[in-house]
Amino acid sequence: MPGEIKSSHVLEDSRINIKLKLSALWASVMFLYLYGDYFSLYKTGTLDSMLAGQIGPLGPVTQGILLGTSILMAIPAVMVFLSLVLKPVVNRWSNIILGIFYTIIMLIGLPSEWYYYIFLGVIEMTLTLLIVWYAWTWQKYNL
Repeated sequence: MPGEIKSSHVLEDSRINIKLKLSALWASVMFLYLYGDYFSLYKTGTLDSMLAGQIGPLGPVTQGILLGTSILMAIPAVMVFLSLVLKPVVNRWSNIILGIFYTIIMLIGLPSEWYYYIFLGVIEMTLTLLIVWYAWTWQKYNL
């Protein structure tokens, strides 16, 4: 009709800062780690093993093993924040190195796992490789 105002249904696509992308990827990785570990509690014998003081293939629970495991899980959790606040050059290399490291960690433990864990692990590796990719291709003018 003449004089009718047409509304546009075009969706806006904003450019997302690389630091936000990296932070979101680390947060996603952490959620997958948590779900994978939580679901593992339902595997037959897991709770009995825990009550007996065993930690999976690592053997008896010790302070050192728990500290090492805590460090291994704290790093991705802290990277959610550090990806937002580190200076670009340090940020870039931290994400590249840690993304590769956590991809390798998952590759080592994945082959003998249950299907749910393999599924989550493949997604985790995809995300950690995306972290490496985004950090590697970070535009030089942002550094």
